[in-house]
Amino acid sequence: MIDDTKSIRVLCPKLLLTNSGLQWLIGSPFCPSLTIVSTVTCIHHNSSSPDYDKESDDLRTLLPKGFHIIGALIIKNSDVEKNASEAVDAARKLQRNLSGEAEAGLDVPVMIAVVADLETGDNKFFVSRSENSTNIETVEYVIYDDNPHEYVWERGCLILCELPLKLPFYYPVNNPSDAQKIYLHAIEAVIDKFKDPQIVYLVEALGQASSELPQPVILRGKDLDFGTNLSKMKLVGEAAEDLDRKDLSCAHFCLKSKSAPTIFSAESADIIQVSVLHNRSEKSPISTAPIAEFYPASEDARLLVVDFKLEVLCYAAKSLPLMDAISMLVFPGLVDQLNSMTKAVMPCLLTQHPQLRPFHFSLPGLLHPITVVYELNYGETEMKQVDVRKSLHLRLGLPFDRPLMRIANALDLSNTKDGSRSNSLRKGSSLLKDVHIGIPSSGVSGGLVSLVQGSYEYYHYLQDGFDDSGWGCAYRSLQTIISWFKLQHYTSIDVPSHREIQQSLVEIGDKDPSFIGSREWIGAIELSFVLDKLLGVSCKIINVRSGAELPEKCRELALHFETQGTPIMIGGGVLAYTLLGIDFNEASGGCAFLILDPHYTGNDEHKKIVNGGWCGWKKAVDSKGKNFFLHDKFYNLLLPQRPNMV
Repeated sequence: MIDDTKSIRVLCPKLLLTNSGLQWLIGSPFCPSLTIVSTVTCIHHNSSSPDYDKESDDLRTLLPKGFHIIGALIIKNSDVEKNASEAVDAARKLQRNLSGEAEAGLDVPVMIAVVADLETGDNKFFVSRSENSTNIETVEYVIYDDNPHEYVWERGCLILCELPLKLPFYYPVNNPSDAQKIYLHAIEAVIDKFKDPQIVYLVEALGQASSELPQPVILRGKDLDFGTNLSKMKLVGEAAEDLDRKDLSCAHFCLKSKSAPTIFSAESADIIQVSVLHNRSEKSPISTAPIAEFYPASEDARLLVVDFKLEVLCYAAKSLPLMDAISMLVFPGLVDQLNSMTKAVMPCLLTQHPQLRPFHFSLPGLLHPITVVYELNYGETEMKQVDVRKSLHLRLGLPFDRPLMRIANALDLSNTKDGSRSNSLRKGSSLLKDVHIGIPSSGVSGGLVSLVQGSYEYYHYLQDGFDDSGWGCAYRSLQTIISWFKLQHYTSIDVPSHREIQQSLVEIGDKDPSFIGSREWIGAIELSFVLDKLLGVSCKIINVRSGAELPEKCRELALHFETQGTPIMIGGGVLAYTLLGIDFNEASGGCAFLILDPHYTGNDEHKKIVNGGWCGWKKAVDSKGKNFFLHDKFYNLLLPQRPNMV
């Protein structure tokens, strides 16, 4: 049996890949204290030390309640134990900054320090079990979990609380400087209402209405203890549950855990929805008519209304009592998010208020979702928003050529008709997507498969009732490529029609006006012009003298799919194909090409397309010596490059 108090469990492989100066280690009170769930980079500094105020402001919004700072990773630059003490000290300072009034003094006595040696690649682990950071223990036993998603989500669920607020207040016209003070007083009054004895928290499962869903539970403020924190929580087992709402745990609303889920992730987790209601009539023992009260102002006053859209996402153990989940997670989450938005509105209180909206993201390399508040007054391509996303990519260790933090990539926590949640990138189109998934292997012995990264739509002849048979294959390949950029959220434009593609070529001066509406074929050069004009995407073009030379480019094509991941157009003579991947054995030279054929003219039936060979592996030379690519044709390969954008 592994002793969780003497061994460190690492759930995040990114811990091994860091090259930044300081990373914060993230854990959860619902996991053993020496469990590292994730890491985030420290990006705010004052000379040689972290800017703890800015760091805590960011992380208070970014991290869902149910996760907290449990230590720091530091790069070795002197004595290892001295570095470990510095890491623990930094983590304790940040945790103290984060533990404000809403956290009710959350106590994290155990802190982990990781000292990374970039030269050797070794990480040394230490633990401090008290506030005295000089008392550092070396930890030799470190476990790297093989199933980190299962570890986090088998025991946990998500809690979602959405709360729109409209905050009206008056300030004296002749003394506008009082507006901020009155505004802050109004915010304090709202926070007090969150823990008012008459407040009602309605708890229900987020899912399709059916007889299987448990009945909603009402929890009142007078029954909740808002002065405690998670260090004082007491988890309950299933045997302890009965019909009394005070004894119910989060597991009462976790339907998926009862049907043994096979997928463990934030997207597939159980979600408990919490609604906040303020019961203003309960104080009155008898029914009364509404009363309007008039308070005359002593001087000229102006009305200001500030709109907030709070949306808090929390992580909770399924064995956590519902009452503790509200008081220890949802309430502090609402307070922190409201305070963060209040601070953002303050500088422009008397002018145009920022449109602030929270969005939640599930990102590669992170086991848990994160929350970001975006200002919607700015477009996503404006530099202020781009800079915000760049800082998020830096903090979370994300690549700078993937638009992972754009709004279109946010988690869609709503329900479809069948009760399942769906990602927004799957909405709005009836075309087949990702046709290659599930097709048989290529048959190349010992080959290494490199595939397109991300989703695309299959465009082919005769779609949308448009007859382009015999000349439109390159247009269709271009449409498939543009759909890839759209589905990866590099662009929001619609996939262009043949006429719109022709119009673009005329507008840049490549074609005469008579080209619009014609049935003229286009090739790799024209496709590169259109991608540059419509998307700002640059392309690399590879020329081969015949199909027989194409296998010589396998290594270069494999590298493209591994680094860029975009679909490739292959054009030769009057034929064009879309290349989705390559299977290449460098030692033997054996190779096969994953071809998506735009010459298909049938219905969009996946089985028919795959069985008919319209999407499948094509060997450069088959068993009969026949080459899929014509030997006597000159071929161009168009390799679209990912733009450097976030």
